[in-house]
Amino acid sequence: MITLIKNAEVYAPMYLGFKDILLVHDKIGYIEDEIEAPVNFVDIEIIDAAGRLVVPGFIDSHVHIIGGGGEGSYKTRTPEITLTQATTAGITTLVGVIGTDGTTRTMSNIIAKARGLEEEGITCYVHTGSYQVPVRTLTSKIEDDLILIDKIIGVGEIAIADHRSSQPTMEELAKIASAARVGGMLSGKAGIVNVHLGDSPSKLSLIEAVVQKTDIPITQFHPTHINRNEELFISGINFAKSGGYVDFTTSTVQRFLYNGEVKCGEGLKRMLEAGVPIEQVTFTSDGQASLPEFNSNGEFIGLQVGNVSSLFSQVKEAVLKEGIPLEKALQVITSNPARILKLKDKGNIEVGKDADLVFLEKENLNIHSVIAKGKKMIENGKVLVKGTFE
Repeated sequence: MITLIKNAEVYAPMYLGFKDILLVHDKIGYIEDEIEAPVNFVDIEIIDAAGRLVVPGFIDSHVHIIGGGGEGSYKTRTPEITLTQATTAGITTLVGVIGTDGTTRTMSNIIAKARGLEEEGITCYVHTGSYQVPVRTLTSKIEDDLILIDKIIGVGEIAIADHRSSQPTMEELAKIASAARVGGMLSGKAGIVNVHLGDSPSKLSLIEAVVQKTDIPITQFHPTHINRNEELFISGINFAKSGGYVDFTTSTVQRFLYNGEVKCGEGLKRMLEAGVPIEQVTFTSDGQASLPEFNSNGEFIGLQVGNVSSLFSQVKEAVLKEGIPLEKALQVITSNPARILKLKDKGNIEVGKDADLVFLEKENLNIHSVIAKGKKMIENGKVLVKGTFE
């Protein structure tokens, strides 16, 4: 299968200008100023991208692919993600996590779902564990999960600073990070520890204590929900300026914003103005997670569901409303997560990398078409490939 994309204005995510891109099966074969289709050759599909921007497929590295929630009892368990929820949002790579419920949502469930999504046409990895400590792994050891299971690339999401966490100690978190680091080193994976941050006043202090008192580098952690409230956000700026990674959550509800959650586009602009390198920042959707509301006594009072469609909508808002250059804003859902998670074939439009591409309308940045691993999934807003049970 050979596809030639003509007249594309390319953000790789850095701006490359107008290029032709040749896709060979599931890889990017050539990127040139002009590529002519040979006469009397094998069939080549030619796509005219005139008037559109071509950008890397989006990476959403924190999604509850088998559903999440349950904080309001069994009936509030959220549903699994579907293929077209991802592809219509421009997402070609997912990283699945288990959240609060590490009992009925298991590692065997999430790995099976990841493989199913891959069979349907997109790329999917997972982290081992859930909120709880000790970490409930697949093989009984973090190192073994990372070394022996191809789909497992990190640990998490481990909950801290939250009334739903298992209240881990600094020593417990350090041992998790150490196991993840060694397992990652021996398998060539990132071995990142994805950390859920609640709204406790302790904020990032547990991670900071591990970094200060052990040999674990700050980059071993990938704390998420950094925009949950203003105090945590300020701590996140200092954490990132110290060399750490920070992750914004794009799914939200109006009440969260009313109670002090920092909008992603605004937060990204503030971080850049504060001197945080763009390379330290990612956005994730927390898709399919429950977005529970609790009263002042910690009692459940309501719930909504995270949506992966929020991922690019918040990047688009950062560009159109906050004035952040597109090539910078795109990095938080393309090259940055690819680098942090060591997904070497993802995140950039580059020869030899996976043929994951999103076509955007130039005037409004709306998603026009999506190619995942060389196959057209969305064309002119129309779904071409559906999940097995959609």
